[in-house]
Amino acid sequence: MRSNLDWIVLIITLASIIAYGLYKSYTSKNLEGYFLSNRSMPWYLVLLSIMGTQASAITFLSAPGQAFTDGMRFVQYYFGLPLAMVVLSITFVPLFGKLKIFTAYEFLEQRFDIKTRAFTSFLFLLSRGLSTGISIYAPSIILSSLMGWDIFFTNIVMGGLLIIYTVSGGAKAVAYTQQLQLIIIFAAMFFAGYMIIKLLPEDIGFIDALKISGSNNKMNIITTGFENDGYNWKDKYNIISGIIGGFFLALSYFGTDQSQVGRYLTAKNITESRVGLLMNGLVKVPMQFFILLIGVLLFAFYQFKPQPIFFNPVQEQKLLQSNKKDSAILLQHEFEKINTLKAATLKNYSTKQEETQKALHQLNDSANILKKQYKALFKTANIQGDDNDTNYIFLRFVIDNLPVGLVGLLIAIIFLAAWGSIAAALNSLAACTMIDFHKRFSKKKIEIDEDKQNIKDYRYSKLYTFLWGIFCIIVAETVVGMGSLIEAVNVLGSLFYGVILGIFLVGFYMKKIKGNAVFIAAIISEILVIALFILDKNGTIGLGFLWLNVIGALLVMMLSLVVEGCFMLSRK
Repeated sequence: MRSNLDWIVLIITLASIIAYGLYKSYTSKNLEGYFLSNRSMPWYLVLLSIMGTQASAITFLSAPGQAFTDGMRFVQYYFGLPLAMVVLSITFVPLFGKLKIFTAYEFLEQRFDIKTRAFTSFLFLLSRGLSTGISIYAPSIILSSLMGWDIFFTNIVMGGLLIIYTVSGGAKAVAYTQQLQLIIIFAAMFFAGYMIIKLLPEDIGFIDALKISGSNNKMNIITTGFENDGYNWKDKYNIISGIIGGFFLALSYFGTDQSQVGRYLTAKNITESRVGLLMNGLVKVPMQFFILLIGVLLFAFYQFKPQPIFFNPVQEQKLLQSNKKDSAILLQHEFEKINTLKAATLKNYSTKQEETQKALHQLNDSANILKKQYKALFKTANIQGDDNDTNYIFLRFVIDNLPVGLVGLLIAIIFLAAWGSIAAALNSLAACTMIDFHKRFSKKKIEIDEDKQNIKDYRYSKLYTFLWGIFCIIVAETVVGMGSLIEAVNVLGSLFYGVILGIFLVGFYMKKIKGNAVFIAAIISEILVIALFILDKNGTIGLGFLWLNVIGALLVMMLSLVVEGCFMLSRK
């Protein structure tokens, strides 16, 4: 960072949040206290905890970059979420509240059998463990850019801090710190949007910025997915896949993912859980719209100000020290010429808007070609690390353009977002390991003294939190170069969420299906979903990842009927 003041603001903000969370985190030293805050949270804390668990550093770091490169269409991914909140409030929440469970998967043993519960919990642990590793990598990017550290080392530093924070506080620390985090985060993001507009030329306002970005296809809020030859199933973000695929994904994420279920199980009662979820359905889409809008405004900003050809300065420096240095410098010069042409073209914007927008569109097409050539140099030069700079676009703007002191604050809020969501994820991973596996399968003698048993369980829970933290650090070391992190996390979730949701839907609505049938159906369905994903990656089929959630859920339900039918025939 550019000044000592930024470092002071960063350190004070982070230390204050941690101290506040630990101060508010006192609970009875048992499983209900550590994992569920003694079921004492009001609806507004449930809401903030749900939002804080969703809104990781990936949201604030990667989403503006996603809009900068691909436009606003990513917002359609969330269109199915409000409907999912209504369904959850009617069906899942009252059942989970009535059963007084620790994890969602306890219901599956009561409805089916132990192997179905264990398999579903395992799928959750695998998917959430992997995605949490990606979430640790996101704030590590910041440390790496600020300090010039190797990303391998920064993953260890970031993961280590998170382990200490989460092991110490449990669910109550997570809930209370997320309350304060989100207030600071939203204030800082609004300020970032304000600063982007303020730094534009005096005669260019908010509407002008939107028009400039819109002429370059960045305001593509609603897209149908239909092209000349029909519906494009490979199109990742459109209103059809967003409402249908997004509905199934949100239903699974909020209804069957323990990192979210654990948030509303902390509520005082069923009504508080419902209000928290329904309010989340109202708030999430506008929130995501605003965060993406920052990326659109950034695109307009970099039409008037010199845009870097590559937004990751650490990787750029490696390239300039490689055997491709001359090619890199040549491309940089060509890119600078386009920046100069943009500035000259935009001088006529107020009098010749339509002509200026067309010329600007052509210049941006030329700039994108140069950027692709520049990124290709990283591979030909065999440079290790991330050759995709989408996740660095907003961060680079913050570091280069915001006033001294505010840089430290905005970087602090990205750390806070990371800590809130990752802490909740680690807490849920430990909860499932402890409840669904350790306590369910442990053959050790249970203490007669309840207090001693509670303390023993509490200590094991902290140990599992620590071990999952280590696992997630290892995952973070392997995800370099994944591209847009917000997209990577959602693709990963779609590999598992559909199948997990299908198991629960069978449990709720298909009363005649028994444990063996749904267990076999779930295994077959998961294999088929992964096979479809591999075929899609290889280009054999064209299928947007959101549809994997729909396919996974429907496959489990249909195959359960078939397998149960076969069992019934064999018994006759």
